[in-house]
Amino acid sequence: MMLAEVDPRMIDLYTSPTPNGWKVAIALEELALPYETHVLNLSEGTQHEAWFKALNPNSRIPVIVDRDADDLTIFETGAILIYLAEKTGKLMPTDLKGRMAVMQWLMFQMSAIGPMQGQAVVFERYFPEDVPAARKRYHNETRRLYEVLDSQLADSEWLAGNYSIADIANWSWLRSHKWARVPTDGLEHLERWMGAMAARPGCQRGVLVPPSPGKAELVAKGGATITTQ
Repeated sequence: MMLAEVDPRMIDLYTSPTPNGWKVAIALEELALPYETHVLNLSEGTQHEAWFKALNPNSRIPVIVDRDADDLTIFETGAILIYLAEKTGKLMPTDLKGRMAVMQWLMFQMSAIGPMQGQAVVFERYFPEDVPAARKRYHNETRRLYEVLDSQLADSEWLAGNYSIADIANWSWLRSHKWARVPTDGLEHLERWMGAMAARPGCQRGVLVPPSPGKAELVAKGGATITTQ
Protein backbone atom coordinates (compact mmCIF):
# COMPACT_ATOMS: atom_id res chain seq x y z
CA MET A 1 0.00 0.00 0.00
CA MET A 2 1.35 3.41 -0.95
CA LEU A 3 1.38 6.08 1.71
CA ALA A 4 -0.17 9.42 0.84
CA GLU A 5 2.45 11.96 -0.10
CA VAL A 6 2.91 14.73 2.45
CA ASP A 7 2.38 18.17 0.96
CA PRO A 8 5.65 20.07 1.62
CA ARG A 9 3.68 23.34 1.53
CA MET A 10 1.41 22.23 4.32
CA ILE A 11 1.14 24.08 7.61
CA ASP A 12 0.68 22.01 10.76
CA LEU A 13 -1.84 23.64 13.09
CA TYR A 14 -1.81 22.50 16.72
CA THR A 15 -5.01 23.76 18.27
CA SER A 16 -8.16 23.25 20.33
CA PRO A 17 -11.71 24.66 20.21
CA THR A 18 -11.03 28.04 21.83
CA PRO A 19 -11.23 31.64 20.58
CA ASN A 20 -7.46 31.74 20.15
CA GLY A 21 -7.46 28.50 18.23
CA TRP A 22 -10.26 29.64 15.94
CA LYS A 23 -8.42 32.87 15.11
CA VAL A 24 -5.71 30.98 13.28
CA ALA A 25 -8.06 28.46 11.65
CA ILE A 26 -10.16 31.31 10.26
CA ALA A 27 -7.07 33.05 8.89
CA LEU A 28 -5.90 29.85 7.23
CA GLU A 29 -9.32 29.38 5.68
CA GLU A 30 -9.56 32.99 4.51
CA LEU A 31 -6.08 32.80 2.99
CA ALA A 32 -6.74 29.40 1.38
CA LEU A 33 -3.49 27.98 2.73
CA PRO A 34 -3.12 24.19 2.91
CA TYR A 35 -2.96 22.98 6.51
CA GLU A 36 -3.38 19.94 8.68
CA THR A 37 -5.03 20.18 12.08
CA HIS A 38 -3.70 18.41 15.18
CA VAL A 39 -6.21 18.72 18.01
CA LEU A 40 -4.92 18.81 21.60
CA ASN A 41 -7.08 17.68 24.51
CA LEU A 42 -6.52 20.50 26.99
CA SER A 43 -8.58 18.84 29.73
CA GLU A 44 -6.15 15.94 29.70
CA GLY A 45 -3.14 18.26 29.85
CA THR A 46 -1.69 17.35 26.46
CA GLN A 47 -0.39 20.91 26.13
CA HIS A 48 2.01 20.26 29.03
CA GLU A 49 3.65 17.23 27.46
CA ALA A 50 7.31 17.57 26.54
CA TRP A 51 6.79 17.25 22.79
CA PHE A 52 4.38 20.18 22.76
CA LYS A 53 6.45 22.32 25.13
CA ALA A 54 9.24 21.96 22.58
CA LEU A 55 6.93 23.79 20.16
CA ASN A 56 5.69 26.34 22.70
CA PRO A 57 7.50 26.68 26.04
CA ASN A 58 4.38 28.40 27.42
CA SER A 59 2.22 25.30 26.82
CA ARG A 60 -0.53 27.21 25.04
CA ILE A 61 -2.36 26.64 21.76
CA PRO A 62 -2.31 27.41 18.93
CA VAL A 63 1.05 26.73 17.34
CA ILE A 64 1.86 26.46 13.65
CA VAL A 65 4.75 24.70 11.94
CA ASP A 66 5.25 25.84 8.35
CA ARG A 67 6.78 22.99 6.35
CA ASP A 68 7.19 25.38 3.43
CA ALA A 69 9.56 27.53 5.51
CA ASP A 70 12.02 24.95 6.85
CA ASP A 71 9.61 23.89 9.62
CA LEU A 72 9.37 27.39 11.03
CA THR A 73 7.51 27.14 14.34
CA ILE A 74 5.43 30.06 15.64
CA PHE A 75 3.34 30.45 18.78
CA GLU A 76 1.24 33.40 20.07
CA THR A 77 -1.74 34.20 17.87
CA GLY A 78 -0.72 37.77 17.11
CA ALA A 79 2.61 36.59 15.75
CA ILE A 80 0.94 33.78 13.80
CA LEU A 81 -1.63 36.07 12.19
CA ILE A 82 1.00 38.62 11.19
CA TYR A 83 3.18 35.86 9.74
CA LEU A 84 0.34 34.38 7.69
CA ALA A 85 -0.68 37.81 6.38
CA GLU A 86 2.89 38.63 5.39
CA LYS A 87 3.43 35.18 3.87
CA THR A 88 0.50 35.66 1.52
CA GLY A 89 0.43 39.43 1.11
CA LYS A 90 -3.23 39.44 2.19
CA LEU A 91 -5.31 40.69 5.15
CA MET A 92 -2.63 43.28 6.01
CA PRO A 93 -1.97 46.54 4.14
CA THR A 94 1.56 47.22 2.91
CA ASP A 95 1.48 50.99 3.45
CA LEU A 96 2.66 52.21 6.85
CA LYS A 97 -0.57 53.96 7.85
CA GLY A 98 -2.77 51.01 6.91
CA ARG A 99 -0.42 48.50 8.50
CA MET A 100 -0.35 50.38 11.79
CA ALA A 101 -4.14 50.64 11.80
CA VAL A 102 -4.40 46.86 11.59
CA MET A 103 -1.67 46.36 14.17
CA GLN A 104 -3.43 48.66 16.64
CA TRP A 105 -6.71 46.75 16.54
CA LEU A 106 -4.93 43.41 16.54
CA MET A 107 -3.06 44.41 19.69
CA PHE A 108 -6.31 45.76 21.16
CA GLN A 109 -7.67 42.24 21.02
CA MET A 110 -4.49 40.72 22.39
CA SER A 111 -4.11 43.12 25.31
CA ALA A 112 -7.72 44.02 26.10
CA ILE A 113 -10.57 41.93 24.66
CA GLY A 114 -8.88 38.56 25.20
CA PRO A 115 -7.69 39.07 28.78
CA MET A 116 -10.81 40.88 30.02
CA GLN A 117 -13.38 38.63 28.37
CA GLY A 118 -11.35 35.61 29.35
CA GLN A 119 -11.45 36.62 33.00
CA ALA A 120 -15.16 37.41 32.71
CA VAL A 121 -15.72 33.82 31.61
CA VAL A 122 -13.56 32.45 34.44
CA PHE A 123 -15.49 34.28 37.15
CA GLU A 124 -18.89 33.66 35.54
CA ARG A 125 -18.41 30.01 34.71
CA TYR A 126 -15.44 28.33 36.34
CA PHE A 127 -14.21 29.99 39.53
CA PRO A 128 -14.88 27.68 42.51
CA GLU A 129 -16.51 30.43 44.57
CA ASP A 130 -18.67 33.43 43.74
CA VAL A 131 -16.70 36.68 43.82
CA PRO A 132 -19.24 39.39 42.92
CA ALA A 133 -16.66 42.20 42.84
CA ALA A 134 -14.51 40.29 40.35
CA ARG A 135 -17.50 39.32 38.22
CA LYS A 136 -18.64 42.96 38.10
CA ARG A 137 -15.16 44.27 37.33
CA TYR A 138 -14.53 41.97 34.35
CA HIS A 139 -18.11 42.17 33.08
CA ASN A 140 -18.09 45.97 33.08
CA GLU A 141 -14.64 46.27 31.53
CA THR A 142 -15.49 43.80 28.78
CA ARG A 143 -18.66 45.72 27.98
CA ARG A 144 -16.66 48.97 27.89
CA LEU A 145 -14.27 47.41 25.37
CA TYR A 146 -17.24 46.35 23.23
CA GLU A 147 -18.32 49.99 23.25
CA VAL A 148 -14.86 51.02 22.02
CA LEU A 149 -15.24 48.64 19.08
CA ASP A 150 -18.76 49.89 18.42
CA SER A 151 -17.49 53.45 18.24
CA GLN A 152 -14.75 52.49 15.79
CA LEU A 153 -17.22 50.62 13.60
CA ALA A 154 -19.62 53.55 13.45
CA ASP A 155 -17.57 55.09 10.65
CA SER A 156 -15.91 52.00 9.19
CA GLU A 157 -17.19 48.76 7.72
CA TRP A 158 -14.22 46.89 9.20
CA LEU A 159 -11.98 47.73 12.14
CA ALA A 160 -9.03 49.03 10.15
CA GLY A 161 -10.46 50.08 6.80
CA ASN A 162 -10.43 46.88 4.76
CA TYR A 163 -11.12 43.42 6.13
CA SER A 164 -8.02 42.20 7.94
CA ILE A 165 -6.51 39.96 10.60
CA ALA A 166 -7.68 42.56 13.15
CA ASP A 167 -11.29 41.67 12.38
CA ILE A 168 -10.53 37.95 12.61
CA ALA A 169 -8.81 38.28 15.97
CA ASN A 170 -11.52 40.37 17.61
CA TRP A 171 -14.50 38.47 16.21
CA SER A 172 -13.08 35.14 17.33
CA TRP A 173 -13.62 36.39 20.89
CA LEU A 174 -16.74 38.53 20.42
CA ARG A 175 -18.71 35.68 18.89
CA SER A 176 -18.77 33.96 22.32
CA HIS A 177 -19.86 37.02 24.28
CA LYS A 178 -22.93 35.18 25.58
CA TRP A 179 -20.69 32.60 27.23
CA ALA A 180 -19.09 35.49 29.14
CA ARG A 181 -22.61 36.81 29.88
CA VAL A 182 -21.66 40.20 28.45
CA PRO A 183 -24.42 41.57 26.18
CA THR A 184 -23.99 43.52 22.97
CA ASP A 185 -27.46 45.08 23.22
CA GLY A 186 -27.56 48.65 21.95
CA LEU A 187 -24.26 48.38 20.10
CA GLU A 188 -25.72 48.46 16.61
CA HIS A 189 -22.46 49.00 14.75
CA LEU A 190 -20.78 46.15 16.58
CA GLU A 191 -23.72 43.84 15.94
CA ARG A 192 -23.76 44.78 12.24
CA TRP A 193 -20.06 43.90 12.02
CA MET A 194 -20.56 40.64 13.92
CA GLY A 195 -23.26 39.65 11.46
CA ALA A 196 -21.00 40.45 8.51
CA MET A 197 -18.22 38.36 10.04
CA ALA A 198 -20.51 35.42 10.74
CA ALA A 199 -21.69 35.47 7.12
CA ARG A 200 -18.18 34.99 5.69
CA PRO A 201 -17.61 31.40 4.48
CA GLY A 202 -14.03 31.45 5.78
CA CYS A 203 -15.25 32.35 9.25
CA GLN A 204 -17.96 29.71 9.12
CA ARG A 205 -15.43 27.02 8.22
CA GLY A 206 -12.76 28.24 10.63
CA VAL A 207 -14.90 28.03 13.76
CA LEU A 208 -15.41 24.33 13.05
CA VAL A 209 -11.66 23.64 13.03
CA PRO A 210 -11.79 22.09 15.49
CA PRO A 211 -15.45 22.22 16.46
CA SER A 212 -16.63 23.07 19.94
CA PRO A 213 -17.98 20.02 21.81
CA GLY A 214 -21.53 20.90 20.76
CA LYS A 215 -20.52 20.87 17.09
CA ALA A 216 -18.72 17.52 17.14
CA GLU A 217 -21.76 15.69 15.77
CA LEU A 218 -21.90 18.11 12.83
CA VAL A 219 -18.33 17.27 11.90
CA ALA A 220 -19.03 13.56 12.15
CA LYS A 221 -21.84 14.07 9.66
CA GLY A 222 -19.58 15.84 7.21
CA GLY A 223 -20.12 19.44 8.28
CA ALA A 224 -16.38 20.16 8.43
CA THR A 225 -13.05 18.50 7.82
CA ILE A 226 -10.15 18.23 10.19
CA THR A 227 -7.49 18.02 7.52
CA THR A 228 -8.27 20.78 5.08
CA GLN A 229 -7.03 23.18 2.45
